[in-house]
Amino acid sequence: MDDPRDSRQKKGFTRRGLLRGLATTAVAASAKATGLFAREAAKGKTAPGSTGALPVSVTVNGKRQTATLEPRVTLAEALRETWGLTGTKIGCDRGACGACTVLLDGVAVNACLTLVHDADGRSVTTVEGLGTPQALSPIQKAFIEADALQCGFCTPGLLVSCSSLLAKNPRPSLDEIRTAVSGNLCRCGTYVGVFKACQAAAGAGVARG
Repeated sequence: MDDPRDSRQKKGFTRRGLLRGLATTAVAASAKATGLFAREAAKGKTAPGSTGALPVSVTVNGKRQTATLEPRVTLAEALRETWGLTGTKIGCDRGACGACTVLLDGVAVNACLTLVHDADGRSVTTVEGLGTPQALSPIQKAFIEADALQCGFCTPGLLVSCSSLLAKNPRPSLDEIRTAVSGNLCRCGTYVGVFKACQAAAGAGVARG
C-alpha cells in the first residue's frame, strides 16, 4: 500500500516547506519593523536600532486617537487594548480568519497583520464606526433580519467586509459577495445568512439556491 506521505510530498505539502514558509514570514515581519525604525530615525524620533515606544496618531471612526506604542504593536492590539474598541476581534492572529477586519483608508485589511505605526496619520473604521445601537447601519439591520450570526465572534469582521463591498459596489452579485467575504472564516457556517443580508442591504433582494 502506498505511503500517504508520498502523496503529500507530491502535492508539495512537506514539513520542510512549512518551516521554510514560516521562516520567510518571520523575516518579512522583521524587515517591515526595521523599515519603520529607519523611517522614524530619519524623522529624528528614535535612534537607529532603538526598540522604544514611538508616538502614533490614527483617526478611528472619525475621532483622533493618539498613543505612544512600540513598533511591534499591531493595529488590532492598539484598537482593543489602548483605545478600548473591542468590537475588532483577534482570532487566529495571523491573517487567516478575518475576525479583525477593519477599514484602513476605506480598504478592508487584517488589523492583526497591520502595524499600528503603518496606520499613523491615516483613517480607520471599525465595526463600532458602522452604526450605533440607536441607529444601525443598513448592513447591521440586515444581519439581524437575516439571522446572519450565531456565536457572533466573526460577525464584526463580516460586517466590515460587507460594508467595504457595498461602498464600492452598491449592487453586488452573489459571486461578488462570496469573494468579498472569502477571507472571513465563520466557524458556525452562517454564510447563507450573510449572503442574504448583504443582498438585502444592497436592495437587490434575496437570491435563491
